[in-house]
Parts: sequence; structure tokens; C-alpha cells
Amino acid sequence: MFHWIWVLIVGGVIGLIAGAITRRGGSMGVISNIIAGLVGSSLGEAVLGAWGPQVAGMAIVPSIIGAVILVLIVSWIMGMINRRAA
Repeated sequence: MFHWIWVLIVGGVIGLIAGAITRRGGSMGVISNIIAGLVGSSLGEAVLGAWGPQVAGMAIVPSIIGAVILVLIVSWIMGMINRRAA
């Protein structure tokens, strides 16, 4: 039980860091940070491997890189959708 809580906390921190790096995280909420962190972690580890320090079973460096890529892609898609709607 505590492992899953720890995974959610670490995922949220990874998402928060990715939002801060890209400067597109101001509008992201807690749930979005957790989702970006967890999905970005999976993406980063699948592409880059699980190297470097690990916390809660997530390799930190590939996870942050994957989350940054995810945040950039999602913000680009949302920007295109908003331009078409306007």
C-alpha cells in the first residue's frame, strides 16, 4: 500500500519538475502532474532504459526526460487545438 502512495508522490514530483523545466506547468494541477510523471517515466524508461538513481522503482533521469517530452507534446497539441477553436 505504501509503495503505491510513494509511486504517486514521486510521479507527481517528476511531473512538477517537467512542468517547471518546460515552463508549461503553471496550469497543470496535482492530478496532471502525477499523470505526466507516471506516463513520462514509462516513456522515458522504455526509450532510454532504467539507468541512474532510482526512487520508487523509477529511474529519475530517464523519467524526467520522458515527462519533459510528454509535456512538450501535449502542450503543442493543445496549442494547435486552441488555435483552431479560436
